[in-house]
Amino acid sequence: MNIIKRNGEENRYKGSKIIKAVSKANQEVPEESRLSDLQIQVIEERVRKTLETFKHTPTIEEIQDLVIWEIMRQQAYRVAQLYTEYRYKQALKRKSNTTDDSILSLIEYQNEELKQENSNKNPMIASTQRDYIAGEVSKDLTRRILLPEHIVNAHDLGIIHFHDMDYFLMYIYNCCLINLEDMLQNKTVITETMIDKPTTFATAANVSTQIIAQVASNQYGGQTFNLAHLAPFVDSSRQKHRRKVRLEGEKAGIKYTTEQVNTIAEARTLDEIKSGIQTIQYQLLTLMTTNGQTPFVSMFMYMGDAKNDQERHDLALLIEEVLNQRIYGIKNEKGVLVTPAFPKLLFVLDETNMYPDSDYYYLRELAAKCTAKRMVPDYISKKKMLEYKGDIYGCMGCRSWLTPDRFTDNGVGNIAKAKNYNEDTHKYWGRFNQGVVTLNLVDVACSSGRDMEKFWQILDERLELCHEALRCRHERLLGTPADVAPILFRHGAIARLDKGEVIDELLYHGYSTISLGYAGLYEMCKYMTGKSHTDKSAKPFALEVMQRMNDACNKWKREEDIDYSIYGTPLESTTYRFAKKLQERFGIIEDVTDHNYITNSYHINVRENINAFDKLKFEAEFQALSPGGAISYVEVPDEQDNIPAIMALQECIYDNILYAEINSKSDYCHCCGFDGEIQIIEDENKKLVWECPNCKNRDQNKMNVARRTCGYIGTQFWNQGRTEEIKDRVLHL
Repeated sequence: MNIIKRNGEENRYKGSKIIKAVSKANQEVPEESRLSDLQIQVIEERVRKTLETFKHTPTIEEIQDLVIWEIMRQQAYRVAQLYTEYRYKQALKRKSNTTDDSILSLIEYQNEELKQENSNKNPMIASTQRDYIAGEVSKDLTRRILLPEHIVNAHDLGIIHFHDMDYFLMYIYNCCLINLEDMLQNKTVITETMIDKPTTFATAANVSTQIIAQVASNQYGGQTFNLAHLAPFVDSSRQKHRRKVRLEGEKAGIKYTTEQVNTIAEARTLDEIKSGIQTIQYQLLTLMTTNGQTPFVSMFMYMGDAKNDQERHDLALLIEEVLNQRIYGIKNEKGVLVTPAFPKLLFVLDETNMYPDSDYYYLRELAAKCTAKRMVPDYISKKKMLEYKGDIYGCMGCRSWLTPDRFTDNGVGNIAKAKNYNEDTHKYWGRFNQGVVTLNLVDVACSSGRDMEKFWQILDERLELCHEALRCRHERLLGTPADVAPILFRHGAIARLDKGEVIDELLYHGYSTISLGYAGLYEMCKYMTGKSHTDKSAKPFALEVMQRMNDACNKWKREEDIDYSIYGTPLESTTYRFAKKLQERFGIIEDVTDHNYITNSYHINVRENINAFDKLKFEAEFQALSPGGAISYVEVPDEQDNIPAIMALQECIYDNILYAEINSKSDYCHCCGFDGEIQIIEDENKKLVWECPNCKNRDQNKMNVARRTCGYIGTQFWNQGRTEEIKDRVLHL
């Protein structure tokens, strides 16, 4: 039996601690009022038996309540009084500074809720801990001063999740699409240093990594850059190499033909491409931003963004090199090639690569090989994206999608003062997301007691609660001067506002979005209907809930000129937190609250058997109702020798769903060299641990494990709830 300590750590129950605490209070009373050793033993036994009837993991506070009750049953009233007084004094000490426990448990790497809040932030690293410690202080101020008490209470109960509360104190947003084109073509400034337009691809690649690091340090979510914005610099290098070859020939007394010059120059250009892509990959993986993590960065690859034939040719060269280097992998500390987490790769499936006679079909084949080996790229269907959004552009970070550009069409114009703005073209690069608040749909259902009328009433009330919380996010950013983050708001990543100018206009008109997240559609359906939303009789209810949330966002948008949109929350550590809160509030309900996680967004439950093609087709309908962010995935075995299967999945994605990814396994054991799937097992304390199936190594410091947990590939380890979810995943192929 496990218990949850005050610091969030989940540990095994130890009756000896109850005996010790009661014995300590027992010694403080006169001998005639004391409990006997046998009575103290009985108290512990009765507490343990009561806890075993609980349908949720008990907390320390619940255990102490039971201890006091059992002492009273023994008529040892003076002992109970002293035990209560001691408990009260300790509570006062804890309340004197609410951040102590969480910070200390973080430093000791014990807090299950804080641990792996982001799946690529290593909480063992000093710089990450420094950010988390600052975040805990920020969170404390946010809870006590900045947010309304009822929103904090709703967050604490797990009714909603106010994401990234540790950053709310700062005037920063969530995620973005970097306007890299403007910054590279029209100069930028990094830490008060003017950066001119690069003259070679190598320089452009190096400058881009510096921009990405600066952007990551001034926001808290993911970012995406467009590889097409680097393509023009390939020909700049090519022309430079041609000039250099001619000059070298003249100096050596050799008269090269034009064909010879071009051949030599092209070889040097390809070498520079290889080196430049390697620079991007290595620098992004080794950079540590001010919030103690590698930048959460995605690379968007779409042939349609090339402006002419030369750029199209060069963009294809870049994409090919990116895929080849990712297939090769990155060496870990033992020198073994493993799967890197970043940059995340976004590959657009379109008419240029879908068919055998397409010009870039070979890139899709290469992408399939890369997916089979390294779990990336992720796939965006041009066909479905045009249907849903009318334009083609990347997502921000792991799944946040901007709403279609309406400020260009409605005459608002170039409010960001971008130097590459074109009034005849919709604008996406340079836009951002203000933040997320997530609604726990499982709690809505359980709170209704299966009364459908009451369910809709509670849902509407909770949506308004989320609306109020989202307004807090929006209003926190109002009045923010551009000087708070010059790289973002003054030097081109987001805008080129004047010194002292506020960012308010960028918060309206659809320039930026703000997201209503949701979680647990599957469990909601199971509770209300007794069936999964994949069942034909339950599916209409699930779709109606999705539409209800969309209707609410559209209403707020019309009334306030703020682009609210539905976002399929990735949850990360919140999947565990929501599950524990549901167990506390409603006990254990089969297939609803009986696991230490709830299902992400609209996803089919990880335990449900369904083939990959049917899963993608089914989830496509829900993804269409999640315009602010959504991603679907399928779990597959090792398909490195079955590339046609991956290509068949690509075709299914292209025809059916906007955005999807294919999850394979990519692990390595340092102890024995095993290269396969590291297993999850229960140890002797019924705790989930990772174990090499070959040598039985359980030391997480001596293994590399990569799993997709929230859109990103996670390369750290996860809390118990997320680990259980990973363990439960069934294969779809």
